Amino acid sequence: MMHQQRSEPRLSPSGDTEDIEDIVLRLAPRLAYFAGVARTEHVTRAAQEMQVPQSTLSRAMVRLEQDLGVDLFARRGRTVSLTHAGRTFHASVERALAEIERAADEVRADADPATGKVAFGFLHTMGAETVPGLLHAFRAEHPRVRFSLVQNYGEAMIERLRAGELDLCLTSPVPDAPDLVARRLDEQKLRLVVPADHRLAARKRVRLAEAADETFVTLEPGYGMRRITDDLCKQAGFKPRIAFEGEEAETLRGLVAAGLGVALLPPPAVPRPGVVELTVTAPRAAREIGVAWLAGHPDTPPVAAFKKFLLSRKGRLLHD
Repeated sequence: MMHQQRSEPRLSPSGDTEDIEDIVLRLAPRLAYFAGVARTEHVTRAAQEMQVPQSTLSRAMVRLEQDLGVDLFARRGRTVSLTHAGRTFHASVERALAEIERAADEVRADADPATGKVAFGFLHTMGAETVPGLLHAFRAEHPRVRFSLVQNYGEAMIERLRAGELDLCLTSPVPDAPDLVARRLDEQKLRLVVPADHRLAARKRVRLAEAADETFVTLEPGYGMRRITDDLCKQAGFKPRIAFEGEEAETLRGLVAAGLGVALLPPPAVPRPGVVELTVTAPRAAREIGVAWLAGHPDTPPVAAFKKFLLSRKGRLLHD
């Protein structure tokens, strides 16, 4: 049997997005039908296996060939065999359908109440004790729930939340935006960290204005702690002189110990030698920690369970 390219109108994409979307919309519903006929090489048998009327399947195959502009099958009654074009197309269709099946299995698994996944972001300063403690407590009741963890600064996590890459994040300051829902969970006092041989090291408490002439080491712009540091210094009547901008609080503590400057930081997970941590009496030095998620975004059962757990920790999230 000779197979010639069909003369019917066909899809001929120009590369424009609208043309590509048109191809996908027109071809996609017929691909599973095509794969079934290709595997069985028999229209009646394929119709029975897929539980669709034979006439529906036959029309779908004819329309698919018309849209592509090529013969995919050589027909001998109800028995068919793939042409060269049909074999090429079949290989790609099977890969595409397998990928769709894999993706469907993955999202179903992620949504499973017992074994699903939570994409959770948190601040660098909460990685040593707070988050491990939270996960340990939560997994005591939900031992098989999986976590995809992201440790970053606040603004970067909010961006990933908006991009759909995170379900929830612990951040500071607590965001206030119409597309987000945020709940305050706790408050963390900040300390002025000075070298052990500093002129203020013998003190327990200090007004921040007493450090106006000091050099500061801080986190980089964009970090919530940097914004808080700048705001507190402004309230104390000065703009800090910056010697170093870093990405991690414990690095800053090390630089303070080395005498490079002083820093406003949350309490350390483990006391660090070479520095003294002073209570700041004025202005009030603290940061709020909250949990945020995307407004209107439906939760899977494991995400809903972890969100409920986090909200239940209000007022006892942190241990200074």
